[in-house]
Amino acid sequence: MQAGLYLTATRGLGAPEARICYERAEPWCHSLNRPVLLYVVLMGQWHYSLMHDKLTSTIQIAQRVYSLAREQNNPAGMVGACSALAMTHHFLGDFEAGRRHAIHGIQIWRSGSVQSHAEDLDVRAATCLCYEAFSAWNFGEIVGSQRNMVEAISLAKELNDMHGLASTLYYAASFAYHERNPAEVERLASDVIELSTRHHFAHWLALGSIIRGWARSASGDTIEGISWIEDGIRDYRAIGAIISLPSLLGMKAEALHLADRTSEALDEINEAEALAERFENRYWSAELYRFRGVFLAAMGAEGTQIKTSFSEAIRIAKEQKSVSLQKRAEATYAEYRRQKASASGGRGYRLPLW
Repeated sequence: MQAGLYLTATRGLGAPEARICYERAEPWCHSLNRPVLLYVVLMGQWHYSLMHDKLTSTIQIAQRVYSLAREQNNPAGMVGACSALAMTHHFLGDFEAGRRHAIHGIQIWRSGSVQSHAEDLDVRAATCLCYEAFSAWNFGEIVGSQRNMVEAISLAKELNDMHGLASTLYYAASFAYHERNPAEVERLASDVIELSTRHHFAHWLALGSIIRGWARSASGDTIEGISWIEDGIRDYRAIGAIISLPSLLGMKAEALHLADRTSEALDEINEAEALAERFENRYWSAELYRFRGVFLAAMGAEGTQIKTSFSEAIRIAKEQKSVSLQKRAEATYAEYRRQKASASGGRGYRLPLW
């Protein structure tokens, strides 16, 4: 179990060696009647599944964790189970369910009855705070989201949890990306990279490099930015992770478009959408369709294709009840219609990415 924990932290959440460790540990936990250690083993299996499997399979493991923690009346296990359920529902695009589980985990943590497992990978309450923040952002509650991110970072620092701090710093950088704030993304990504380099956290180092590359590209340095993104995606794939690839490829597509390589950007969107469909990872699908509309408009594609892309972005955002993504898609589509109405025809349209 300890080997699995260390391998997960250093080689990445999708390390196959960690999966082998946790699979071997599970029958021992049952035979020795050690439910607390079984919780840790199941969380390790959940991490691996989150990186590799369809999310409908991953959520079954999260539900096993929840049932175990509830059966044992284990508050720390309940917080961990809530974090797992919150993350899995978030990636499925069910922001309401994700938020319910995140809030439940936070409430248990704040009750004062929780003592974290020393064998747990992260401070699970911090993870709940981060994913409650992402859910709140989708529902248009920006100020509350920012407070939760600050609290999550403070909690990880207070408990001296370096792996948890790396993850929460990355989540904060991702939140700043949601808000389209390149300077804040750059600052937080630098912290993620420094911390992950010092402690050999391969997963967060790759993600920190990618999001820093987006910040550099958004700030005008597309050559260096694309290089950072490509190196990070290569490293992310090398550690066996898949779950975040749709959004990461979306970042690369943005950078390529900003570098006037829009046909290549569209190729990245095609791959991102295929992965999202294959692994049931729908949380960024509205943005991927919005990007497709932006890129098709820039290339002077058929109006029906452009309209279909924006309409799909709006439909998905409405279905997921994401106020923020719906507003963004509607605003971009409105700008396209405005430019089209005032244009003399026969050329592409330069629409804002945010």
